[in-house]
Amino acid sequence: MTLAIDIASWVLILLGSFFTIVGAVGMVRMPEVFTRMHAASVIDTLGVGLLIAGLALQAGFTLVTLKLIFVLGLFLITGPVITHALAQACLHEGVEPMLTEDRRGRARPGSGKPDDGRPT
Repeated sequence: MTLAIDIASWVLILLGSFFTIVGAVGMVRMPEVFTRMHAASVIDTLGVGLLIAGLALQAGFTLVTLKLIFVLGLFLITGPVITHALAQACLHEGVEPMLTEDRRGRARPGSGKPDDGRPT
């Protein structure tokens, strides 16, 4: 039984490490702030979530596991809130996302038709 727990925990730890590295590379390679925030969310949810799950399996049913679950809860609550606040601050300052098409469904001024993303 302990071998199965060790294997499962190491698989989770390695997957969490993989997603953390992929998110870090994405934060360096992405062209703008909005796509970089998406890469950071990969680190927050998948990377940290899988790492903490693997560590909790290693710790067993102890006080350490309870602390790890508390830290995971903090990450899962604060990460999206911070990302949303940062995105709103960027939009408020006039930073426009680089889009190939606009899917917001807003009407073009004076036309009464939904904006399909094509220039007029």
